[in-house]
Order: sequence, then structure tokens, then C-alpha cells
Amino acid sequence: MFSKKKRAVAAAALAVAVGLPLAGNAVAGPHDVPGTAGAKTLTDTPEAARPAFYEPPASIPSTPGTIIRSEPAPLLLDPFDLSSSVVTATRIMYSSTDAHGTPIAVTGTVFVPKTSYVGASQRPLISYAPGTQGMGDSCAPSRQMESFFEYEGIGVGRAVARGYAVGITDFQGLGTPGSHTYMAREPQGRATLDMARAAKNLQGSGLDNKTPIGLMGYSQGGGAAAAAAELAPSYAPELNIKGSAIGAPPADLAKVGANIDGTTYSLFALFATLGVATTEHVDPKPFLNAQGLELASKVESACVFDLFSYANLDSSKYTTSGKKLSELLDEEPFKSAIAEQRIGKRKPNAPVQINHSLGDDVIPYAVGKQLASDWCDKGTRVSFNAGVTPTHVGGFLPHVEKSMLFFEARFAGLNQASSCWRL
Repeated sequence: MFSKKKRAVAAAALAVAVGLPLAGNAVAGPHDVPGTAGAKTLTDTPEAARPAFYEPPASIPSTPGTIIRSEPAPLLLDPFDLSSSVVTATRIMYSSTDAHGTPIAVTGTVFVPKTSYVGASQRPLISYAPGTQGMGDSCAPSRQMESFFEYEGIGVGRAVARGYAVGITDFQGLGTPGSHTYMAREPQGRATLDMARAAKNLQGSGLDNKTPIGLMGYSQGGGAAAAAAELAPSYAPELNIKGSAIGAPPADLAKVGANIDGTTYSLFALFATLGVATTEHVDPKPFLNAQGLELASKVESACVFDLFSYANLDSSKYTTSGKKLSELLDEEPFKSAIAEQRIGKRKPNAPVQINHSLGDDVIPYAVGKQLASDWCDKGTRVSFNAGVTPTHVGGFLPHVEKSMLFFEARFAGLNQASSCWRL
């Protein structure tokens, strides 16, 4: 057994380090699918050269969760490999499927503490869905950890501090060829579930089919974790999921889009338009004028840190009709594509916790509360926590802390109190 002090040292080291049987193979089809060899972006914008690790093979294993390749994860703030004494960090490429069932390659990072887990179960695994990173390949969490600050290191570090293994996905098309399917329900949920499968399949991880699993994410990651929770019963029923901790989930993109169009967070609306259009095969070009096409091309390589460069855009200046982006999203073909991303129509297979700040300025509080109500109506045990910390960013840290308490109880076999009676 290791002392609490040693576990705390492990957590601190990681927080600094991260930034602050094989089935038959399936060959990518003739159409461009993000996460397959040679895939192009939605806008045909050439992508910057990527490290060889991120280039998918011509033939992708058809069994989701298969490890395609792995290597020690290089971490920006750990050039002397000091964290290796307390945690093993491995960058992986694994197989998943897109929204239409096509095998794709997805990358990510797996962290396994070298300290012992002292909880009531065997060492748990958190499949961690990251919040908004951007659209460009360089924005992928596994690459940010190598070359820049990765804010999700805060949540990952807290989980590792408790002795949990953590797998954080890069999602479809983020790091690999093709457009990132930002905010697309199925590919994000599948990538999150398949990361759990891949972490179990990673040699030396010490994880197996009995490993207790939690799903966790905030913002974009909250939507991905929520989608994964819903998809798990049909897509990954073998996973031993004990619960999902979900923060500020964008469960209704129509309402989120209307809330952020023309604000500081205009870039997020642009990300979502391109990401959903990629997944649902909607060609945005006929709806964009010359300025709009140029804007979309730039957004393809933008990261979250470019937020203020696109703040307060008047989106009507970039459309052929002169309508705002939020208005276009309420018309076909975008309306049906956006509706397909709605979360809350399916029942998760384990209890969930939803954390959402009353003062969230990006994803309306009412959206998170509605998701909780929708799941309650389907018989899910839901704990809904209304936070008082203002703004979307402000709600992140409270979500992380509440998630840790939730998981500790779930992995110990305890149930949280249900909020359904008051929703």
C-alpha cells in the first residue's frame, strides 16, 4: 500500500506533466472518412503535416478498441521523465467506428498510476472525454500535452490522484486526417467507449473485463460522455460501467447555437456547424458566400485558444442568404442534422451525475436540467447539481471535484441520491 502523501505526489507530478484477439481488418472505403488514410477536410482545406504516429494505416481493425500502435507519451512539462516513477503515460492509436459504422482510427493517451488503488474495488478506469480543443490537428489533447498547455490535465490529474487509470480520447478527426466531428453525438460517444476498450487492451495496463469504469467529461466532453452513457447498452454492453459524471452537457445544439451566435463564443458555433455537417454529410458551401468560405477554411485549423480572434462575429455577413448562422441551423438541411445530435432520447445503463452552473454563459443551464429530466423519465437514477460559480469556465473546477466524490461512491458500490423527484 502507498501513503496518501505518495499518491498526492503522483497527482502533482501528473498535473505538471500533462500541461498544466484481433478480428479481421476493414479497408477504408472510397469516400473520405475522418480518421482514415488520406481523408480530406470538409472545406478541402489542406491540413498541416502531422507526426507519423497520427497517420492511420490503410487497413483499420474492424474490432473497436483494438490497439493499432502505441508509444510512451511525450509530455511538455516533463522533459526529464520525472513522472514515470509515479505514472505510466502511453499515447495510443486505436480503432473505433464513425456514426455510420465505418472503422476509423482515433488517438489518445492512457495514464496508469504506479501507486496502488486503495478503494473498495480493483483499480477503476475513467474514460475521459475532453472539452473543446478546436478543429485543427494540433489541437488534439495528446498533442497539446506534448507541445502546449492542456487544461484537461486538471481533471486527469485529480482522477489519477485517487489511483484511477485514465484514458483521454482525441475524438474522430482530431489529430488524424479529415475534419474533426465536433459535437457529433455518435462518433464522440463511440470514441469515448472505445477508449475504455483500448485501455483494457493496452499491454501492461493491468485493466481487464472486470475493471470498474466511469465516463467523465465537461462541455463538449460532457456531451460526449452523455452520448457514451446512452450508447453503452447497445454499442458496448460488455463494459463494466458504474456511472457517468457529466458537466454542462450541450444536449440540445439548437439552443446552444442560438445562445452563442454572435457572442464571445462565436467560434464554438462555427466548430459545431462544420463538425455536424461532416458527420451528417451536409455540404455547407452553397450556404456560404466568399467571405464565409474563407472563414470556414480558417476555422478548420483553429484551436480553442483562438477564441477571441473570432469573437462577436456577425454571422449574417458570411452567408449567401444574409441569415445568421443560428437561423440557418433552424432550416433544412441543417435542422435535421442538428436534431440528430440531441441527447436524452435513450436510457443510460448506469447512474449519472449532471453538474451545471446556473450562470453558464455558453451552454444554458436549462439544457442540462432538461437532459436530467429526460433521463429521469426513462427510469435513470440521476443526481443533478446546480452550481453557483458564474460562467461556463467557472463551472469546470466544481464539476471535477463533484465528479471525484461521485465516482468514489459508485466504485464502492454506493448509490447517490436521486434528484428526479424535484425535476
